[in-house]
Amino acid sequence: MQIEFGGDFEVSKKPGDVYEFLADPERFCPLLPDFVSLKKEDATHFTVTLRVGISHIRGNASIKIHLAEATPPTHALYEGKGEVPGGTVTLRAGFDLDEAPNGTKVTWKGQAHLVGRLASLAGGLLEPLARKNLQRLIESLRTALA
Repeated sequence: MQIEFGGDFEVSKKPGDVYEFLADPERFCPLLPDFVSLKKEDATHFTVTLRVGISHIRGNASIKIHLAEATPPTHALYEGKGEVPGGTVTLRAGFDLDEAPNGTKVTWKGQAHLVGRLASLAGGLLEPLARKNLQRLIESLRTALA
């Protein structure tokens, strides 16, 4: 199952400040819905653990992520792969920053590819849940960057 996501929002901070926040997993990972923990390996590699589940398939997802592309202060792309209850997930998520009249426009997009029992059993429930969690994340980011 593949889920595509993206959108944009504006914040009052300058692009450099927004980039520093979004390129630092210690600052943005705790804002992820159902965040459990973060283990930073070095400046560009980290593992994030999240609580996940639908119906009777529940547990923690441990995702190894690295900063695959970094062009401060305008662009970054994260790539990751990990284990979820009953399957695996690969993901790509990035952002582009542009100056806006009142701060910075953040344009973000990504894909998540889920394989395994969770995807086959949850079927059509996963995408709406993922979109709801992404909206929660964006609202948390907007608040943190206000």
